[in-house]
Amino acid sequence: MKKILLSVSIILCSILSYSQNSCDLVVKVENIKEVKGSLKIAIYNQEDHFLSKEMMSDGKMIDSNQVEFIFKGLGEGTYAISLYHDENDNGKLDANFIGIPSEPYAFSNNAKGMFGPPSFAECKFEVKGPAQEIVISL
Repeated sequence: MKKILLSVSIILCSILSYSQNSCDLVVKVENIKEVKGSLKIAIYNQEDHFLSKEMMSDGKMIDSNQVEFIFKGLGEGTYAISLYHDENDNGKLDANFIGIPSEPYAFSNNAKGMFGPPSFAECKFEVKGPAQEIVISL
């Protein structure tokens, strides 16, 4: 009986600590020029994985000039976001013959790169509290 009570207590404490450090992140993507294709988004939580190994990702068909993503249960911490408008819905960010993207893309903090994508440091933001919203302009 004591083992069962101890197990239940541990589970309840884990659930309570998870819910206290859990955050819902709402990402609003604005300024979508063409209402076609889909929007792909990726969240990164480590600088050395930025643009190579996302922590979470999602995609939505575009039906208006603004799309909203909701990521539930993120832990408090530092994150960065990249996204792109997959206009032809082929599942990849198309680029021209020298590698420059030919489809719209954006990053958190509306960071812009010079001669390549911006760094994690330029895109990072803090997630705190039970709910947070950020806006990214495409």
